Amino acid sequence: MSSEPMQLIDRFGRVVDYLRVSITDRCDFRCVYCMSEQMQFLPRAQILTLEEIYFIVRAFTELGIKKVRVTGGEPLVRQGALSLLEKIGQLEALHELVLTTNASKLAELAPGLLNAGVKRINISLDTLDADKFKQITRTGDLAQVLQGIAVAKNLGFKKIKINAVILKHRNHTEVCDLVRFAVENGLDISFIEEMPLGQVSAEHNRAESYYPSQLIRQDLAKQFELISSTYQTGGPSNYYQVGDSATRVGFISPHSENFCSTCNRVRLTVEGQLLLCLGNEHSVDLKKVVRSHPGDLQRLKQVIVESMQIKPLKHEFNIQEQPVIFRHMSVTGG
Repeated sequence: MSSEPMQLIDRFGRVVDYLRVSITDRCDFRCVYCMSEQMQFLPRAQILTLEEIYFIVRAFTELGIKKVRVTGGEPLVRQGALSLLEKIGQLEALHELVLTTNASKLAELAPGLLNAGVKRINISLDTLDADKFKQITRTGDLAQVLQGIAVAKNLGFKKIKINAVILKHRNHTEVCDLVRFAVENGLDISFIEEMPLGQVSAEHNRAESYYPSQLIRQDLAKQFELISSTYQTGGPSNYYQVGDSATRVGFISPHSENFCSTCNRVRLTVEGQLLLCLGNEHSVDLKKVVRSHPGDLQRLKQVIVESMQIKPLKHEFNIQEQPVIFRHMSVTGG
């Protein structure tokens, strides 16, 4: 009888049952809060193969991970992404497979995603103004994204949610428009306080662009009835029901409403680093394990179990300072 635990539990008693997996650092957008305009991407030899990603995800599901979110960069730009999702979706112990995307390729790939077992999709959408969308993403086409949302909505995914990073003087006046769009389309939406990961540009001052969740709620309350909700998806959002609609509004507030005490997640970067905290550098090199001991599932699982002992109590984000975390969100896994 194995003494290996079926749950991953850190030294603070938090059960980890949610894994976010970045399958690429590449993206067809260059969002101003996420990456440099002249981004240098990782060479192929440094990133995990699709087979290695699947092997690591399998180990996690056998250790009690119930929810896997596949992210990037933009995950759908990686060749073979659909076949990987199909394999992950067939893991017996997995309860939910979800995806975060910028929706640039969603109109084309949504049917394949549904067939692969993806239940929910989060779509990054910070503005409904086409010119402003181009400014924020530098390369994106709003019409393409809206088409992707429409196609996915018509296919019948369990849930589609919009994620919007709100920046003062850039898109903070649009929160009501975004909620109205969500209500009209039967979507949920989460507003996110910007996280200070990586140096993105000299022109982007994170302290000046910071717009806290409390102010967003105040702005929304002028036009919508927000009813506190106990709804949870396993992530960090605090949700409110929008009046008598089917839409929920979530707030992800790493600065103003710290949620570390209930953290249930870890991240696997495309380089194979297991990040125990988004806002700290506590990590374990799983790529080294799987390449030094190919096929040794038990060894990999033991390393993952032991990694729980270095998961920190909380992140160390400070919006007023230059980032102490130099990796970009696209490498970390959004």
